[in-house]
Amino acid sequence: MVKPRRKASQAAKKTAEKEAVTCGLHQLSDDDDIPTLRSNLLSWYDVNKRDLPWRRQLKNTDENQRAYAVWVSEMMLQQTQVATVIDYYNRWMEKWPTVQKLATASLEEVNEMWSGLGYYSRGRRLHEGAQKVVKELDGQMPSTATSLLKELPGVGRYTAGAIASISYSQVTGVVDGNVIRVLSRLRVIGAESTSPQVTEVMWSLADRLVDSERPGDFNQAMMELGATVCTPKNPSCGECPVRGLCRAYQQVENEKKKSANKLENMLTKKVETPCSVQDIEDVVKGCSFCLPKEEPWDSSLGVMNYPRKAKKKPPREEKTAVAVVSCAAGSETKFLIVQRPETGLLAGLWEFPSVQLDRDSQSETRKSLIDSYLKETIGLTFGDVERRIHVGEVVHIFSHIHQTYMVETFDVECDGQDGRMGKQEAPPCRWVTRSELQGAALSTAMRKVFKAYEASKSRSQHPAIGNSTGAKASNKRKRKSSSDNGDKKKQMALDSFFKPRGVKTKA
Repeated sequence: MVKPRRKASQAAKKTAEKEAVTCGLHQLSDDDDIPTLRSNLLSWYDVNKRDLPWRRQLKNTDENQRAYAVWVSEMMLQQTQVATVIDYYNRWMEKWPTVQKLATASLEEVNEMWSGLGYYSRGRRLHEGAQKVVKELDGQMPSTATSLLKELPGVGRYTAGAIASISYSQVTGVVDGNVIRVLSRLRVIGAESTSPQVTEVMWSLADRLVDSERPGDFNQAMMELGATVCTPKNPSCGECPVRGLCRAYQQVENEKKKSANKLENMLTKKVETPCSVQDIEDVVKGCSFCLPKEEPWDSSLGVMNYPRKAKKKPPREEKTAVAVVSCAAGSETKFLIVQRPETGLLAGLWEFPSVQLDRDSQSETRKSLIDSYLKETIGLTFGDVERRIHVGEVVHIFSHIHQTYMVETFDVECDGQDGRMGKQEAPPCRWVTRSELQGAALSTAMRKVFKAYEASKSRSQHPAIGNSTGAKASNKRKRKSSSDNGDKKKQMALDSFFKPRGVKTKA
């Protein structure tokens, strides 16, 4: 099964390269272009590169250590902005400065360190990879793009190329979102940037352009250019060191010349003559890499016509009931958290007790499901429920899921054991203090839930805060009073699941 796939991939690559050469617009056909691009780009990078913590690690003479540092940074930078990553990277490298140190960590510690960064499988893959390097590779990081791709879990074609070129000076190109944008504009590639044909052309171009003397610096320069100058919106073309080679920029200049000629002809009443510079879209007919006919050049976008991205599928809608269960333990409040399964979304992270709902679940159904989960799945028993309040909805957008959390709180009496989990087969659960909760491996979504919980608590304790008039404060108190009365009446559903211990019933 492997060989046919490989042959098909090679055939697609050859077809893509052939079509690109036939078109002529999408290759750097002039031999003088490539040395000029390399020289201009590297000179610009030497002056303008950002001072980033992982780049400081490149001064280390230990190649193995350089590779580890680049590996960590590249995994963190996947789908995450540089500004967000810097603090996480610094804390990570302070705690686990070498691959050997990371290999001794527990997955729980890794999840806690990664908490809030998102795409949590990246942290798990780093941890798995570190253990493999130490146990199976004698502590030595793979040193080529091919071996990195083969040996390290979670390392793809781009990450392997980045580590190999930056850490080991292997002459290999890289293609990420920034590089795609730069190359699409340089060579006016208007087809969908995620299509297999375009992907192969991008890698072919990247491998051809990379500087053999400074491959790591060149690859970083390409990415830096895309991140700081050739940006998705409002690119700074006037500051671009390679704009003289950029055909998208030339296309914009041609449009300006056309407009200027039209204006001059209108003012002088001359007969309009064709522009001396031919439009790029008129050069080639039927090229699969040019802008599609159904989505032609839009002069208002300029160079932002490139690249053309595939339309994203809308995220699926999901609803989840969440219970923030708390109890007063002496002078502190403790909260119940449950560990998620080891596979799937947010694997191994901790969360407040949660139950996924149908899209059309009603309020009473939601309450019944969360009550049943606490009793039957977790096996939780505790004393009397002092208060149950519906906090509201918290929305969190994952890459492919539009998640709505229906949050409510349970203030319960501790029975001396902070509530007992009575089922051996129940998922891992624990009670944590507020400070312990802050340091736990909680997802960003659950931190949003807790923030909503705290805001609800604050409002209930200070109902007049934020009201500009006495009337508003009075109305809020009335609403609160009505809500409290309703909650007391609805507690029977929960009390029917949890048998109160030591509570006397009034006659």
